[in-house]
Amino acid sequence: MTDTDPAREARLAIARHLAELHRLHVALAADSRSLKALTTAGRPLAEIEIAAEMLEQYMAASGAFLENMRGRFENRLGLLRRGDPQGPDAALGQGPVGHGPFWYAFSRLCVALRQAERRAG
Repeated sequence: MTDTDPAREARLAIARHLAELHRLHVALAADSRSLKALTTAGRPLAEIEIAAEMLEQYMAASGAFLENMRGRFENRLGLLRRGDPQGPDAALGQGPVGHGPFWYAFSRLCVALRQAERRAG
């Protein structure tokens, strides 16, 4: 029987999806470079229209994704905040074990949410 770590599995799945997203970005960039053939063939209007459509659709999809993720995690902030480690940290003579790393990670999430809000808006 193997023990699986759900956090590790989630990180690996997300890393795979982000790698796929990067491959899609590379493919879109290659496709966009090929558009210059339209202009050199005397069809600059076609290049302009396709480029505008691509950028508009990409920004709309990216903005929608960011807004969805931002809303999802902002709604969970209260529950996440309550996950602050409790109890004394005898080794340090301070707050509970994991208190510092917890609040550092929580602050990092809040910063990412603010950045997502600016980019999605």
